[in-house]
Amino acid sequence: MTLLTADDVLNKKFQATKFREGYEQDEVDEFLDEVVEAMRQLEAENADLKAKLEAANARLADASDAPHEAPAQAPVVEPAVQAAPVVTPEPAVAGGEEPVAASGMLELAQRLHDEHVANGKAEGERIVAEARTTGEQIVREAEDQRNRTLAQLEKERSGLEHKIDELRRFESDYRTRLKSYLQGLLTNVEDGVGSGSSPSL
Repeated sequence: MTLLTADDVLNKKFQATKFREGYEQDEVDEFLDEVVEAMRQLEAENADLKAKLEAANARLADASDAPHEAPAQAPVVEPAVQAAPVVTPEPAVAGGEEPVAASGMLELAQRLHDEHVANGKAEGERIVAEARTTGEQIVREAEDQRNRTLAQLEKERSGLEHKIDELRRFESDYRTRLKSYLQGLLTNVEDGVGSGSSPSL
C-alpha cells in the first residue's frame, strides 16, 4: 500500500453529494490542515533523524580508522623516553654498559609503544561500540515514532471511511424513500384525475 504524503492530503478533493448536507467543509479543511501539518513535522523529524544517523555513521567510520593511526603517534613518546637516560649515562661511561642501556631504552620504548597501541585500539573499539549503540537507538526511535504516527493516521482514515459508508447508506435509503414517496404522489394524482373525469363521461 502506498503511503500518503502531506501533498496527497492537502490536494484531496471530496465529491459533493445531492439531496443531503454533508460534512461542514470548513471543518474538513481545518482537519486536513492539521493532518498536513502533522505529516510535515513527521517528515522534518525523519529527515533530522536521518542526518543524525549519517553523522553517527561518519563518526563510526572515523573511529574505525583511528587504531591505524595510533602507531604513528608512538614516535612522539620515544624521544621523551630517550631524553631522560641520555643525561645519566654520560658521567659514567663504561665500554660494556652502553649496549645494555641502549637495549633497555629500546625495550622501554617498545613497551610504551605497545601500550599506546593497545590503548588506542581499546578506545577505538569503545567509540565504535558507542556509535553503533547510538545509531541503533536513533533508528529504533525513528521507526517507533513512524509506526505510531502511521497507526494513528490509519485509525483516523478507517474512521472517516466508516462515516463515509454510513453516509452512502443514508443517501441510498433516502433516495429509495424519496422515490417511493414521489411515486405514491404520482399515483394519487393519477387516481384523482381519473376519478374527477369520470362524471363528465
